Amino acid sequence: MIFDEMEKGEFDQIVFCNDKASGLRAIIAIHDTTLGPALGGCRIWNYDSEEEALIDAMRLAKGMTYKNAAAGLNIGGGKSVIIADPKKDKSELLLRAFGRYVESLNGRYITAADVGSNPKDLDFIYQETDYVVGISESYGSSGDPSPVTAFGVYRAMMRTAKETFGEDSLEGKTISVQGCGNVAYNLCKYLHEAGANLIVTDINEEAVERVVKDFGVKRIGVDEIFDVEADIFSPCALGAILNDETIPKLKVKAICGSANNQLDNIERHSQMLKDRGIIYAPDFIANAGGVINVADELNGYNRERALANASKIYDQIGLVFDIAKKENITTEKAADRMAEDRINTMKEMRSNFIRTEHNILTRK
Repeated sequence: MIFDEMEKGEFDQIVFCNDKASGLRAIIAIHDTTLGPALGGCRIWNYDSEEEALIDAMRLAKGMTYKNAAAGLNIGGGKSVIIADPKKDKSELLLRAFGRYVESLNGRYITAADVGSNPKDLDFIYQETDYVVGISESYGSSGDPSPVTAFGVYRAMMRTAKETFGEDSLEGKTISVQGCGNVAYNLCKYLHEAGANLIVTDINEEAVERVVKDFGVKRIGVDEIFDVEADIFSPCALGAILNDETIPKLKVKAICGSANNQLDNIERHSQMLKDRGIIYAPDFIANAGGVINVADELNGYNRERALANASKIYDQIGLVFDIAKKENITTEKAADRMAEDRINTMKEMRSNFIRTEHNILTRK
């Protein structure tokens, strides 16, 4: 059954990790290494079942393949999940045990932060392996990726505005932002400085107040965000928020945000948006600034270089729009095709990635 699913999804490798002393139960899914070692975060989540954890790891790993390829990075896609409650079960022993499993893969997989993990957790993993990015800045890491993720979304939104309104200026545009977390806060800062009119919401009262206080924006209730009239809607919170119920409510001309997996059903809901004439910037293209930022650590982190590469998301989104128009397909399908074309092209000149030098990361 598992091998059938691996073959169907074209997965390179799946590693099941069990350590009795620490209580570690983890899965590392390596989807594709055509472009280089697989890079993707470590999600710590209290899954209801092992099957649910495996499905999530595989889904996320494949998503990272497409994100990394479309971003022009020379890395493949992978993801890991640790089956544990991130609020109660994390320990040095658990994380270091996981780090040893990462090390055993000899560079085929490089881990990073994801839901339930943070730089402090990664510091423990780093005690056992060099193949981890996004650790604390004291180790020469890139630090919090949120500002670079936000910058990439901002650049994507500029190109989306050009596609929708004929120019990439966001001055005077009304933008509704769902979510006021770290990425959204930094995005709102860019948009405020660009002269946009912002309408924001979040279930976290403190997060909303921070954005309202710092940028003087308008706030609305959580349930009102889909009904508000705006030029651009920016989902920056939960996934699957573009669905059968919400899409018909939208009164916007374009969508561009940082949230992952915004479409509840990729094929059906991307087509619904196209049919309604709403320009959609695929999330895995728009929010690639974070992985671009941490991937820069593989070459010895340089902030200016990371920002310059994140700025190229403007051009990547433009290519997606061009493909979609030329082939009369949804932008989501166009983004997938762009990523697949890059992978297939590289397959013709590069064999499957097997290993790297031990010190692939130049922090040491």
